[in-house]
This record gives sequence, structure tokens and C-alpha cells, in this order.
Amino acid sequence: MDSPHFFVTPGYGAILESKLGYSQAVRIGNRVETSGQGGWDDDFVLRESLRDEIVQAFDNTERTLAEAGAGWPDVVHVNSYHVPESSTSIGDSHNDVMVEQLRERMGGRAPIWTQTGVSALGAPGMRIEIRVTAIVTSPDR
Repeated sequence: MDSPHFFVTPGYGAILESKLGYSQAVRIGNRVETSGQGGWDDDFVLRESLRDEIVQAFDNTERTLAEAGAGWPDVVHVNSYHVPESSTSIGDSHNDVMVEQLRERMGGRAPIWTQTGVSALGAPGMRIEIRVTAIVTSPDR
């Protein structure tokens, strides 16, 4: 059995590891799991607009995958956590950007995806968090 190898995203990931004691990704063999990635920059400033926050969360997920030797083409499962617009729906303002980003980054593939509405996320003001599972099939990764 392959041993787990943990990865820390440069910038915000190193801060989180130091402050909170966790890594951003783990790789066991060809399987990569990420922790939830928010729409923050390396100074933990969240993007002002919801759209920009979601795009930044996708960018951060991409950076974290790359640290573990994976990329969006390897992603098979996406979990997204949303602070919803209302108590009855995550809402189109979230969904429209999520779908746009998934289509853009997945290159025509459709991973499985679970959305969950939550009342709060890990940092004040966060509206989105994304975690993924990837299976690396490319021999050069």
C-alpha cells in the first residue's frame, strides 16, 4: 500500500499549516484529495464580488492540485460548500459561476459534483469553499 504524502500550497497553505495544523492536499498513489479551498489571496483577503471569490477558489484549487502533481483534467469529484443567498436555494449567482468554471477547467468532462448549502464557512465572510478528489492517470504526473 502506498504511503500518504501531504502537500502545502505555497503562500496561504503554509500559513494554514502553521496556524491550524493541516495540509492542503494528500496524495496516496494516484489519488489526490484536497482540503476545502476558499476564494482568498495569499494574505487571506477574500475577493469582493461573489464571482471573483468563486473564480479565486477554483484558482486556489488548481494551485493545490499542482502541488500534489495533479490538475483539473484528473478531477473526478467536486464538493462545493456555499453560504446561500436564501434559506431555500444556493442560487443562480453561485451556480452560474460554478458551472462556467467547471466547464472551462474540465475540458468537456463532467465530474460528479455535490453542492451543500451551509450557514457559515471557516473564515468570516467566506461564501464558497471547494474540495476535490483527483485520480492521476497521466504517466508524467
